[in-house]
Amino acid sequence: MTESANTRTKVDLRHAERLTVPWWDWLLPLAAAVLLAAQIQYAYPALPPWSPYVLLVPLAVAALVALSRRRVVVEGGAEPRLWVGAAHLPLRFVRSVDVIGKQDKRRALGPDLDPAAFCVHKPWIRTMVRVHLDDPNDPTPYWIFSTRHPETVAALLTGADATSRGD
Repeated sequence: MTESANTRTKVDLRHAERLTVPWWDWLLPLAAAVLLAAQIQYAYPALPPWSPYVLLVPLAVAALVALSRRRVVVEGGAEPRLWVGAAHLPLRFVRSVDVIGKQDKRRALGPDLDPAAFCVHKPWIRTMVRVHLDDPNDPTPYWIFSTRHPETVAALLTGADATSRGD
């Protein structure tokens, strides 16, 4: 375990969630990998019949696992921080927080999106949080990211009391 990972485990963890791909979204990529492997098997009879499956099915699983690696973490302690993946933001730079529901998500990611914003969008998660920054040295106007618990994250970022949840 690295020193930074060791330090992160000692902090007051107020909220943590992994932005995983739900199991029902695994069915189509796995079926596509199996069908593509079958096509390759029939197109190249000289290959061992199991070889396309051994290559393509684990490749599909690896892609889905890679898509599920991103985490959203709110830490407390001496200097509270928001982590979205590897990016972190000290909470002293948070000016305001907006909860974006599923009906407003398209507009927030389309015409209302600032190109300089930090954006982490997972299409299988329907809600988002927009965190407006108050840092004169940072050209990023806000962070916008997917979360399954937007009210909890927003309350923790603004300092209001909320029950912490973890996934």
